[in-house]
Amino acid sequence: MLVLSRKTNQSIMIGDEIEITVLSVSGEKVRLGVKAPREVPIYRDEVYVQVSGEQRKADPARPIP
Repeated sequence: MLVLSRKTNQSIMIGDEIEITVLSVSGEKVRLGVKAPREVPIYRDEVYVQVSGEQRKADPARPIP
């Protein structure tokens, strides 16, 4: 895992097309903005786990996005 420190309005890049920006920090809550191509699915972790579990049940051979 890569660990980075960023301040509000600072970003990191993932490849050439995905940008993660720190929008605000309030106590223990951090708001992030994500710019990515429309074809890149973006989920919160808990939603991803639920979606991937449902997809595995429906079609075990189908790749998870």
